[in-house]
Amino acid sequence: MIYLDAGTTYSKIIAIDETFDSQYLVNSKSNKSYYIIPSALIKKQNIEIKKACGHMSNANENEIIALANGCKNYIDSDATVLDLGSRDAKWIRFKNNKFHDMDWNTSCASSTGATVEMLLKFYNLKREDLMFNEEKFAVTCGIFGLEKIMDDISNGSDAKTAISKFVHGIAYNAWNFAKKPNKIYLSGGFCENKCFVDSLKQYCEIQLLGRFILCEGLINSDKELVNV
Repeated sequence: MIYLDAGTTYSKIIAIDETFDSQYLVNSKSNKSYYIIPSALIKKQNIEIKKACGHMSNANENEIIALANGCKNYIDSDATVLDLGSRDAKWIRFKNNKFHDMDWNTSCASSTGATVEMLLKFYNLKREDLMFNEEKFAVTCGIFGLEKIMDDISNGSDAKTAISKFVHGIAYNAWNFAKKPNKIYLSGGFCENKCFVDSLKQYCEIQLLGRFILCEGLINSDKELVNV
């Protein structure tokens, strides 16, 4: 059985009791195999999907519900969970193990990863090249954020420093978007962006959940059927 979180740039797959294309395998344990595949290739794969969510799927599984179901085994009774990917940002707050509040931003790329991916590609940099910088750009608008990066570079800064300031601004935005909690459980691709994580740590405690929480949520919602 295959559970799919089809993101804008990358899709995450957990396969239970079966295998997928090994070149995309990132981890395996017990009867579960974990894959990350470029979303552009998903439709070319001949796979039968048990459940799916995400922008690049035709499924109707709600991502907020998948996030809530996926994180419940990893969080405290009072917790804020933030999922930050290429296209959107969403958070859920729990109190006494019960849903309390949430928000979902699907309209502004300045608080997500697509802009960072574009910048890294344009300047021929890798995610690992970025390092925490005490300065940050105000990136309430992605277009204005790009303008600040270009101005910084034209004034003598190197690209990786300028983009690192931009990433710090995204981290600050994310913390504000989640209503300034003391601790954030972070889900999504930014878990693997050290510059972002180090920047977010300036404002709150962080616990990383990784990239497969939504897939785990799809499985948890289906447990009675799959017996895992």
